[in-house]
Amino acid sequence: MGLKLTVVGGGSTYTPELVDGFARRTDRVQIDEIALLDIDPERLAIVGGLAERMLARQGWAGRIVQTTDRDAAIDGADVVLIQLRVGGQQARLGDETLPPRYGLIGQETVGAGGFAKSLRTVPVVLELADAVERRSAPGAWIVDFTNPVGIVTQALSDAGHRSLGLCNVAIGFQRRFAARFEVEPERVELEQVGLNHLTWIRAVRVDGVDRMAELLDDELADDVHVTTERLASERAIPSYYLRYYDDEAGVVADAKAHPTRAEEVMAIERELLELYRDPKLDVKPELLEHRGGAFYSEAAAQLIASLQDGRGDLQVVDVRNDGTLPGLADDDIVEVPAHVDRDGAHPVPQSPLAPRQADLVRRVKAYERLAVEAARTGDREIARRALAANPLAGGPAMAGPLLEAILQANRHWLPRFFPDG
Repeated sequence: MGLKLTVVGGGSTYTPELVDGFARRTDRVQIDEIALLDIDPERLAIVGGLAERMLARQGWAGRIVQTTDRDAAIDGADVVLIQLRVGGQQARLGDETLPPRYGLIGQETVGAGGFAKSLRTVPVVLELADAVERRSAPGAWIVDFTNPVGIVTQALSDAGHRSLGLCNVAIGFQRRFAARFEVEPERVELEQVGLNHLTWIRAVRVDGVDRMAELLDDELADDVHVTTERLASERAIPSYYLRYYDDEAGVVADAKAHPTRAEEVMAIERELLELYRDPKLDVKPELLEHRGGAFYSEAAAQLIASLQDGRGDLQVVDVRNDGTLPGLADDDIVEVPAHVDRDGAHPVPQSPLAPRQADLVRRVKAYERLAVEAARTGDREIARRALAANPLAGGPAMAGPLLEAILQANRHWLPRFFPDG
């Protein structure tokens, strides 16, 4: 008997990519039912319709259920994959445009924008996780793809939920390096360590042999926004997001000359939804590649296949540290390689981060723990402390007025901070 997979945020334009990935994994995981849950019935019907046509074209034998009923969606689910966006792209636009008014980076996963998204998202995910615990199949897994992945997964872990976090950055690098070396992706293993959106790749092993030295060139340096000399000296490939910490002023200045990512995505999504409406369309449109989240479906399908068949594949996931990275607490959520089987993800022990890396990771983790507590409780003092601790939020002096602006802009989605309505 196959499993039931529930996709929370099933009306996302990502969903056709996601279900396509699962249809291609039938050799490893048998899914009888995919339940697509969304609060927008019109959008769900458009996206779900395309997903059904795609799966029918591939001869998939299972069924897709579209629903706005949370309990019906998660009843008996074996895996619940969360890809929701509280407030939609309009809230993201606020995350990207409010911080620049204070001279700060406007981004949806780091800095003040990431903090605002955490406040909106964590309570919704925790409420959902409680329902999963009550209604889903025994031993059900929660897989979080919702940003900020590290913070959301930390909140789930702190609350004791059976969960893992997933980001597409590692699988994107894996696919890129596999193409570079002209090998199958499964032959490439990354030693990618740190926190979500704050990682360093310290080894790229092809068939067990580290080929890192062959990758440290000008093209890669440009892509991750560091110099070739720095790549060579540190012998580590940093996350694209490290540039926010390295050159905050430059990123702020550069953003003024370009549309926000939210504006770009909103335009792409309008066009995608029009394409999805076509009853003759039964394949992923090429435009979907510009939506972001490259190889997300591959990462999600591989992770869930490993949780079901217990093969023990090595995958980069967000998971409890439990001694994996020295210098961090056991219950800190980190992003590291882990062998995944039916019991979950078993992180591979790592050597310590370089001193400069470790210092930044500890500072960001301290912020993340405060952000989880603020989102969970609605405590304004904890929220102010979280902003003060955030390396990209302007420091203690700015924390008070910045917090007030964030709370007012997001008031509709933050009932814990406004208990009187």
